Amino acid sequence: MTSAPLNPSAAPGRRTVMAAAGAAGLAAALTACGSSDDNSGSTTTGAGSTNQNSNGTGGSTGTSTAAAGGTALAKTSDIPEGGGTIYKDQAVVVTQPTSGTYKAFSTKCPHAGCAVSSVANGEIVCPCHGSKFAIADGSVKHGPATTGLTAANITVAGDQISLA
Repeated sequence: MTSAPLNPSAAPGRRTVMAAAGAAGLAAALTACGSSDDNSGSTTTGAGSTNQNSNGTGGSTGTSTAAAGGTALAKTSDIPEGGGTIYKDQAVVVTQPTSGTYKAFSTKCPHAGCAVSSVANGEIVCPCHGSKFAIADGSVKHGPATTGLTAANITVAGDQISLA
């Protein structure tokens, strides 16, 4: 004959265990998808080498207003053909897929919200999970992202590129 113990041990309930596991998973995901506090811009050529200007803005002209009415980002000569420049402060990447054609996209990866970190070999690269996007249209070239980068509005007036 068996009987229940006089001092039952208090084990955590199922809800407590599930909540703790969920909180731990969320913390891990947020840590993995966090971005750097470094707000400097960087220029990456089509070959994949990174050059940063001495003022730390990667060719950015700051927050001055351009003649077109937007925030001045760069001169057209600052964007390498077949490459691009990431402007972390403005959360935008500007590319030049072909000579004289300029495109802009949000730096926020649609997969998990990480900021893209480089432009190399005709692709915009997210460091968190390896997604890669085409510099010509922001479309997915390599997942896990299933949708492309969101287009950003820019204007090109003369040799000045501005965020519209």
